[in-house]
Amino acid sequence: MAESVSLNSRARETHEDVGALRDENEILRTTLADMRARVEELERLADSDTLTPLPNRRFFVRALSRVLAHVARHGTPAVAMFVDLDGLKAINDRHGHGAGDAALIHVANLLREHIRVTDVVARIGGDEFGLLLDQLDEGDAERKARSLEQLIEENPLELKGSKLPLAVSIGSTMLLADDSTESALARADARMYGTKRS
Repeated sequence: MAESVSLNSRARETHEDVGALRDENEILRTTLADMRARVEELERLADSDTLTPLPNRRFFVRALSRVLAHVARHGTPAVAMFVDLDGLKAINDRHGHGAGDAALIHVANLLREHIRVTDVVARIGGDEFGLLLDQLDEGDAERKARSLEQLIEENPLELKGSKLPLAVSIGSTMLLADDSTESALARADARMYGTKRS
């Protein structure tokens, strides 16, 4: 009889232990799901520009690296473009930094809306944006750059009831099979500054 009470007591304790383990397991599952969601959010934030709705330089450099690997492996044409918002300092000085921020957001939205979903546009710093466009040759790239310049000029920023004209300088370069991310970035940057001077 004492043996039967002891077995019943142990069975009850084991059942309670299993229930407690199930509860702890569920808590751990919920905690792990929360942690995964936080990590995903942190990764998204790490790749996002803090002002515009675009990815940032970190994301752009990783995307450029992937495109360069594709160019090297398959020989498909691709272009890197640097787009510089001309006169941002003058906009900030004359109209305030809020207007400068609005100009950057406006240009970011125009660029994003006028490239293919398979292409990449990112704010790479200050007044500069980077674009990665695949399946374009040099002539296509030149036409795309001119059309983007025209797009920005034809869509001034609406600011406190007036229209603030904007302009950009764009430099583009074909991506080469033996390019590094650094060489491609340097070449696109140099070409963009070359268009600013001309």
